[in-house]
Amino acid sequence: METVKTNSIKAWVLAARPKTLAAAATPVLLGCSLAASDGWLQFIPALLCFLFAFTMQIDANFINDFFDFLKGSDREDRLGPERACAQGWITLNAMKHGIASATILSCIWGVLILFFSGLEMIPVGLLCILFAFLYTAGPYPLAYHGWGDVLVIVFFGFVPVGCTYYTMCHDWTWSVTIACLASGLVSDLLLMLNNYRDREQDKISGKRTLVVRFGAKAGRWMYFALGLIACLLCLLFVITGQLWAAILPQLFLFPHLNTWQHMVKINKGKELNKVLGETARNIALFGVLLSLGLILS
Repeated sequence: METVKTNSIKAWVLAARPKTLAAAATPVLLGCSLAASDGWLQFIPALLCFLFAFTMQIDANFINDFFDFLKGSDREDRLGPERACAQGWITLNAMKHGIASATILSCIWGVLILFFSGLEMIPVGLLCILFAFLYTAGPYPLAYHGWGDVLVIVFFGFVPVGCTYYTMCHDWTWSVTIACLASGLVSDLLLMLNNYRDREQDKISGKRTLVVRFGAKAGRWMYFALGLIACLLCLLFVITGQLWAAILPQLFLFPHLNTWQHMVKINKGKELNKVLGETARNIALFGVLLSLGLILS
């Protein structure tokens, strides 16, 4: 990779990991589609929800970059995308300021959302910020003790999908619950693949992910099961009379199966980063299919 000047704009863009923003956008898109299907879609609160999701994702990326480096997890044998602090692209002091700025900006979007949603959303916003830090920081970093998958289901499922819908509709429905859980499970594919790829390095670093705890074979099957269960959950939309929302997401199974086969074939090493790109594409596809299904229904 070409040389990156320390603390340059390019360094900050790389640290923000813009490719991960698609994963942040998909749950909000689903929340907006649910609101649209009920006739309550509103542009300004939808935009604010997207902005909050984007800045929180960037904030989390900065936090993980900073604290993983301090813990010594980003060693020379790292297989995933290069990290800014470990590569010296951004100094530790500058990253502290970056984290503070991203956190403040997230709070600004959150306060503006309150004008549409109500004060009851304050605890949700505070929990988003708190768990962004607790994921890799503190004496009990949750990502190092196997809680990452649960947090993904909550903060890429129930929080962004449900709260986006609630901001516009001030309600919660059975359809919202189905979409929240399906979104969380599909979003967890990225984390599961990351943990599968990094299983040997994580074991050395003392990071007890589910793949480290149960082994590579279990990790492969958990990856496949996440996508399958998400699609099966969508069949429950039949109960609510939203037939297209039940049918269209099933198309996701074809690329998901193909990507899973690539994962099994490659098995280990940096080449799994190709599967990471396929997984991100599949997550976006699932979001589009389910959103389209909700609107058509």
